[in-house]
Amino acid sequence: MNPGCDVPPTRPLLTSSDGPAVRTVNAAGTSDVVLVCEHASNHIPEGLGSMGVPPEVLSSHAGWDPGAEAVAMLLSQSLNAVLVSARFSRLVYDINRPPDHDDAMRAVSEIYTIPGNTALTAEDRQARIDAVYNPFHQHLARLLDGFERKNRVPVLVTVHTFTPVYLGKTRRVELGILHDSDARLADAMLRAAPQNTRLVTLRNEPYGPQDGVTHTLQLQALPRGIPNVMIEIRNDLVASAGQQAEVARDLELILRSALPGVEPSLHSPQVAAGAKA
Repeated sequence: MNPGCDVPPTRPLLTSSDGPAVRTVNAAGTSDVVLVCEHASNHIPEGLGSMGVPPEVLSSHAGWDPGAEAVAMLLSQSLNAVLVSARFSRLVYDINRPPDHDDAMRAVSEIYTIPGNTALTAEDRQARIDAVYNPFHQHLARLLDGFERKNRVPVLVTVHTFTPVYLGKTRRVELGILHDSDARLADAMLRAAPQNTRLVTLRNEPYGPQDGVTHTLQLQALPRGIPNVMIEIRNDLVASAGQQAEVARDLELILRSALPGVEPSLHSPQVAAGAKA
């Protein structure tokens, strides 16, 4: 049995009381934007107990992205866009990492040891992949495929937050516009940002594809050739409802300004490497 866990790994990870691994908001939204929040929740399934994690760690950035889903919900409303959110903590499984990645079920998150992840067997890991990772990405894939069946080109926008200080280093960036090999939407958003926000906005900061953070974009957007971007917001700037509304409004303006200039193409995206902002 894993440290911090209450049931043998041979039992199903999720029960009916846990509910599904994925939540969809505004499924009937008419926008071509598809919002995704991979680190929306710090909830742990009942069967894993506390995973040995103190409440103050679980409520920190180690357990989720504080403020991210709140901003994504506001964008879902203002853009009339569907939102797909994860319902369990990144400590159970980090949806934005592939199953073979070391950080998918990390034993150490930032400065915190995660006892429930320190001695996972292959069976333990597969149970989490089957219960959390696969349902989330299969659901998102079906949603995106549905756009193509309707001859519509979706735009994938993932929403995250990050800490002002990481491992003792203060971060100057306030809004990060991240991309992988397809920079179409990121380029357009970076051009639009100065006219629509006062936030210090930078390309591929505080993370970039070299840090392994663009898995959802790689898996869901790049093969389809659809415009895509990953948004990172410094979490002290979205700590209150008022701040969340302000940042969501800025992001709405940036997206509305950027999207008309992005060439949509399902099968032959105009991929640009993009210069450092």
